[in-house]
Amino acid sequence: MIRIVLADDEHLVRGAIAALLGLEEDLEVVAQVGRGDEVVGAVAEHGADVAVVDIEMPGATGIEAAARLADRRPGCGVLVLTSFGRPGYLRRALDAGVRGFVGKDAPVEELAGAIRTVHAGGKSIDAALAATALMAGDNPLTPRESDVLRAAADGRTVADMAADLGLARGTVRNHLSSAIGKTGTATRHEAAAKAHEMGWL
Repeated sequence: MIRIVLADDEHLVRGAIAALLGLEEDLEVVAQVGRGDEVVGAVAEHGADVAVVDIEMPGATGIEAAARLADRRPGCGVLVLTSFGRPGYLRRALDAGVRGFVGKDAPVEELAGAIRTVHAGGKSIDAALAATALMAGDNPLTPRESDVLRAAADGRTVADMAADLGLARGTVRNHLSSAIGKTGTATRHEAAAKAHEMGWL
């Protein structure tokens, strides 16, 4: 029996997925959580073999939860189940140790098969998303440019961003200018939106 922790902040979606997986003879959902920062504890408490996580959750993203599991519970495979097919998400997920990436619109048979593959130590990546990620190329932003764009997305002023990030205002402006150029946009707000759309933030 493959023991599964299911993490999704949408209660109805989580319940429906758990019910469908429960119909499989070799799969058992042993815990459900609605926050990314609850995943590691649930895996440890229930001895789960696979964590199926959404990307965007309160507390921690699914990608952050995967990285924590890789560090603290490396024996637990991680599969991302998401409605966000952004190419940057796939690359970041793989870097965090995720071995499965499936869309929420996939048939339950595909999800169940992906869970079995991840449990066996293999990888199961949605083919269309993998192709899109390859065509999109690598994330062009540096870690500091990403930090600045995240701050810009909240509508903060340059002065506020500089204070929050511990940088000089001129340095923040330089990072914003570079990020705007790399994203092919005209303003910092457009740059933040484009980076988010691509899954780079």
